[in-house]
Amino acid sequence: MNALPASARTVSQPAVPQPAAPQSATPQPAAPEAGPDVLFRVVNRVAIVTLNRPAALNALSHAMVREIAVLLERVRRDDTIVALVLEGAGPKGFCAGGDVRAIDRLARAGERLGENGWQQFFVDEYRLDYALHTFEKPLVALLDGVTMGGGMGLGQAAALRVTTTRTKMAMPETRIGMLPDVGATYFLAKMPVETELYVGLTGVLLTGADALHCHLADVCVPGEWLDGYEARLAQASFEGDVLEALRGVFSAPSYEVEASTLARHAPLIARHFERRAHVEQIVGTLRADLEREQPADVRAWLEATLEALTHYSPTMLEVTREALLRGRQMTLAENFRMELGIVARAIEEGDVCEGVRAHLVDKDRKPRWAPATLAELRDERVQHFLCSPWRAGMHPLADLGA
Repeated sequence: MNALPASARTVSQPAVPQPAAPQSATPQPAAPEAGPDVLFRVVNRVAIVTLNRPAALNALSHAMVREIAVLLERVRRDDTIVALVLEGAGPKGFCAGGDVRAIDRLARAGERLGENGWQQFFVDEYRLDYALHTFEKPLVALLDGVTMGGGMGLGQAAALRVTTTRTKMAMPETRIGMLPDVGATYFLAKMPVETELYVGLTGVLLTGADALHCHLADVCVPGEWLDGYEARLAQASFEGDVLEALRGVFSAPSYEVEASTLARHAPLIARHFERRAHVEQIVGTLRADLEREQPADVRAWLEATLEALTHYSPTMLEVTREALLRGRQMTLAENFRMELGIVARAIEEGDVCEGVRAHLVDKDRKPRWAPATLAELRDERVQHFLCSPWRAGMHPLADLGA
């Protein structure tokens, strides 16, 4: 699922930044934006695709997903183009995700199937993400500003992932009863398992420096360094190693990346998010540590982490934990197939509609999860969500990776 933060509810590090619930991609209200939602141009043999919805933090619509897929194929076939850059319009966001409310409306109306049903949105989005991951030409993603949900699906596929001092990165889907998807069960596995579980379960907000520390970025630069990148791109030579030349364009010389708060909390993460510990056990160790005297910053981290794990959907927290662990042993295509099955069950049988109601529609911030607590959650329910709804060969992504 895709995620757009509500800035009023976002807490900054060090107290385990928690992005608020995923929001609608449609700003309320918003002035009409000029031009198409996806822009395309070529500079010095490098294609640039721009997500052009700055008032909505460049959130993805289904039409945008389809348009990017068409442009990707155009770049693939054009031998004069040597690389592709993905960017978001404006300095506030690369891509905040997609329209969660639109998915919710389709789900409540029973509009799952068909070209414009909610299932097809995810199928098309995952196919696009897979195509980006397997793209033959060097791909650069400028993860400047808000980069969440569907934005992570696009950006984490790049060979060169550029974060900045303005980056606000997260996969906060569990807050509304959803799975961190768009390949998250694959790309979060690049980090140590304890960090993966922490990031995936809590939806913690990461800075550019944090992303670099946990292998979700390759370069971190000052935000203003990207403002003039096209001039540098126009002067670059791509006669040799294209990716290395692109790294020269986007890396900031002599820039010292700020310290990562995530790195500072590594001992706490390793202690509490041990791979054999179920979520209820993690909650228990957090509470036990809070009963002891702790430094102020440690206590703040413990409290924020406990808040997340006791207020998010119990079902999807435990399903997410298991999916993240399973994903570490899967191929990219297998990860996308697993995610689609879980997402389908989460929307039709799980807590997604209730999470959207509580956080985005009624905004009472009091979701009525089923079951309500981790203690009431049975393993049979968890395993049901992890079981594919489709028979072998009938999966909508059966041909992915074939």
